[in-house]
Amino acid sequence: MLDEDDLIGNWTLVGDELDQLSGRRGATKLGFALLLRFYAVHGRFPTGPSEIPDQAVAYVARLVDVPASELGLYEWDGRTIKAHRADIRKYFGFRDCSVADAEKAAQWLAVNVCEKERQVDRVREQLLAHLKDEQIEPPTRDRLRRIIGSGLRQAEQALTARICSRIPPEAVARMLAMIAKTADPGDEQEPARQDDGALFDAAEVAGVDVFAAIREEPGNVSVKTIEREVFKLNAIRKVGLPDNLFADVAPKVLASWRARVAAEAPSHLRSHPHEIKMTLLAAYLFCRGREITDALVDLLIATVHRINARAETKVIGDFVAELKRVSGKENILFKMTEAALEAPEERVEDVIYPAVPGGHHTLVSLLHEYRAKGTVVSAAGVQGLLHQPLPDRVDPDPGGAGVRFDQHRARADDGGAGADQAV
Repeated sequence: MLDEDDLIGNWTLVGDELDQLSGRRGATKLGFALLLRFYAVHGRFPTGPSEIPDQAVAYVARLVDVPASELGLYEWDGRTIKAHRADIRKYFGFRDCSVADAEKAAQWLAVNVCEKERQVDRVREQLLAHLKDEQIEPPTRDRLRRIIGSGLRQAEQALTARICSRIPPEAVARMLAMIAKTADPGDEQEPARQDDGALFDAAEVAGVDVFAAIREEPGNVSVKTIEREVFKLNAIRKVGLPDNLFADVAPKVLASWRARVAAEAPSHLRSHPHEIKMTLLAAYLFCRGREITDALVDLLIATVHRINARAETKVIGDFVAELKRVSGKENILFKMTEAALEAPEERVEDVIYPAVPGGHHTLVSLLHEYRAKGTVVSAAGVQGLLHQPLPDRVDPDPGGAGVRFDQHRARADDGGAGADQAV
């Protein structure tokens, strides 16, 4: 839908444009007026009446005082429309696109557009704008497509020749060796050759398709995955590509080369001309090196997070286990000692179990804790026990029947032996 501003700004005949309508009547007058304004707006002629909005037809018909229905009588193919096109080109100063113009346009694309842009639609936009600036009428759709294809090929040849000249001969040999032994998906892999060890470490090359490994995506988070990614990164670095190899290449072009290699089978990659093959391989390895580096960072971060999660789980487990430890060990020790000394001849289950809070269950828990943690009484607890003065008389019986412990008190010069005797 066109609003009033669009109709007035784009479809109003002004100035000497009205003079171009002199001598024309009916459908010829309306058709010429529409072609004139369409060319002024788009820089080309419409392919047919369907490309002209109905609102524009009605608006221009009112301006030239011709019924809009007359457009159906206009001939869109024949001598009349050819003469109209020639008159309109002459009026705007445009010319038809010749063979020489097409060749120059392709060269302009190769130098100014296609080395930085590989998308056909965007290249077409740039080409149409250039032709309009040069006052050249755009050619047909098929011819336009051929011009764009020629520009893309010329740009690729020039760019790949420049990139290939920067690659050291040693790196070229390593890349050729890398893809020479790579099989297509579904084919059997050739056995590793003896000279492969000169390019990549023999221990790494044996039984390993280096290029196929480089093309693999990283697996799950694990030490094995990290080792695999490190192997791939080292293999790429051993090729020896210069760091500034693609310094003047647009990221879009580099990404398109990387995607092209990823989609092609190794046999197809080997069939390219030398300069294109080396450039594509170098671009792919360059991009994969950065991707693998990023993947390694992600793997290391995920590994650290996993370690932290496991450590947190262990700390929580240890804390819970600490809460489950048997408390009051010193009191249990003294109660067991007191009960044993009061009735040394009695059975343990009759004397010791009743003296311990919780009885048999507490002693079992204490034993489990000892086996899991080691000595249940800490060094500080032992020192406190050795230096705690014992009373001269322990009289648990209110009636006065007591047991004397003074003969078992630890002496400072015993080095703790007295405490052992007391226990």
